[in-house]
Amino acid sequence: MSRITIDPITRIEGHLRIDCEVDPARKVTAAWASGTMWRGVEQILLGRDPRDAWAITQRFCGVCTTVHAIASVRAVENALGMPVPKNAQYIRNMMIAAHAVHDAIVQFYHLSALDWVDGTAAAQADPAKTAALAEGLSDWPMNGRQVMQATKDRLNALVGSGQLGIFANGYWGHAAMKLPPEVDLLAVAHYLQALEVQRKANKIVTILGGKTPHVQNIAVGGVANPIALDSPSALSIERLLAVKEAIDELKRFVQQVYNVDVAAVAALYPEWTKLGKGVTHYLSCPEYPLDEKGTRFETPGGYIEDGRLESFKPIATFGDALLGLNVAESVKHSWYQGGKGPLHPYKGQTVAEYTGFVETAKYSFVKSPTFRDRPAQVGPLARVLAAVAAGHEATVGHLNRVLATIEAVGKSKLPLEALHSTLGRIAARSVMCAMNVDVLERQWKLLMDNIASGDARTYEKPVFPKGEMSGFGFHEAPRGILSHWVVIKDGVIENYQAVVPTTWNAAPRNEQDQPGPYEASLVGTPLADPERPLEVLRTIHSFDPCLACAVHLVDTTRRDVVQVRVR
Repeated sequence: MSRITIDPITRIEGHLRIDCEVDPARKVTAAWASGTMWRGVEQILLGRDPRDAWAITQRFCGVCTTVHAIASVRAVENALGMPVPKNAQYIRNMMIAAHAVHDAIVQFYHLSALDWVDGTAAAQADPAKTAALAEGLSDWPMNGRQVMQATKDRLNALVGSGQLGIFANGYWGHAAMKLPPEVDLLAVAHYLQALEVQRKANKIVTILGGKTPHVQNIAVGGVANPIALDSPSALSIERLLAVKEAIDELKRFVQQVYNVDVAAVAALYPEWTKLGKGVTHYLSCPEYPLDEKGTRFETPGGYIEDGRLESFKPIATFGDALLGLNVAESVKHSWYQGGKGPLHPYKGQTVAEYTGFVETAKYSFVKSPTFRDRPAQVGPLARVLAAVAAGHEATVGHLNRVLATIEAVGKSKLPLEALHSTLGRIAARSVMCAMNVDVLERQWKLLMDNIASGDARTYEKPVFPKGEMSGFGFHEAPRGILSHWVVIKDGVIENYQAVVPTTWNAAPRNEQDQPGPYEASLVGTPLADPERPLEVLRTIHSFDPCLACAVHLVDTTRRDVVQVRVR
């Protein structure tokens, strides 16, 4: 047996280390996922006003910001049992849908595609053949020969300079890279176009949230957006029409480019529908509440056991006991004080205790969450499978369109079981991205209709009674189900825990020594070259790892990390 270590493995957050044991046949036989920083935000929140938690928890990360604000206010609202005005729900829904669309586009093109696309091989492509291929798959107007020729010229200039810039970090020429040069060139062209398109999603979040990242308009009880259609200092008709314009542009790109590119890559790497399966207990939650109390939602969620759709148990409302009673976190293999077994989040502790990397003991700052005492995979795949199990027609329609394109390009039918794989996760994310654009359209229409009815309410003032109360808020974030859990005593925070998507997926072994989803998904992966473990990157990146909210930095020597001077 040999050992490989990749540290860091992520392109967006550099706090994840992956260790793999590889047998003489170059297959992974065991893996360990290690979060290498400590998350301490929960400790910062103790004793603070619950109305401030949303602003502080956004600082878990510079990427997953809006999602924590939403989960935080939902947790406090759940503890208080308070409703939220419909306009506030619709505005929140549009912000989180736009955030999710942005995340999906960036994840595929700028964080994951370079695991499958050889940017240097694209320089050898025939632009005319690339354009013919692209135009045969989609009506996207930026697929023409001139665009492909211009992309190739830019790429050749970059390669000729010896400085690959944004394409410097890749395993070019790797034996596992197998796309035709024309497909490589098409992907590079769309990579560059996606840099511009992703800004449209951020524009929506900025208009509705005041800024991004770290939105400014969330509040326990609603949002701080005053609605006045003719006022330039409020949420006006001009701003709402700008949101609609951005939605339309995103829809064109997602349907005509993103969904098609994902399907093309999947069709040309069919072996990757049989790799990366791992944990097949799936957990998701419903999203986009349609009423003031969170009893009706745009999309479904729930729990699927052992990948069996017939086992689906829905999570139906905010505060649903199925989620509230069945989540626990273990620190047996995590660098925290513990020894008390798995703890429910209301009783959870986050006191760091670093003891060094010992694979049979503690080796990560990420905790090990379980649902009904088992690990669970979360993310777009869990969400798509829940939608199929629940018979959600809109999501199933998008899934069928992506599968049909894969079949048309690959000339073979893809069974639903193939989604339990590395490429299944990537395909599911593109399906949910298309669904989220649809949600944006519908929520915009609901908001406009509700305003037209004469309802301009966006906020209800919360009241905190004496005594102790607890609540949890969930949100189906881009990387999976996110839940915040708060205990409030006499108006201040007594305890606070965030169980985040990457905590579920990047979990080390749990109390029963069962591997987490990252670790389980790598077992059996063949490596063409253990010195360049591209295949490991493919599977881990398919989860879209983002470690900042699973871990956070502490310096026990209290040295100065950075100095800032104002002149």
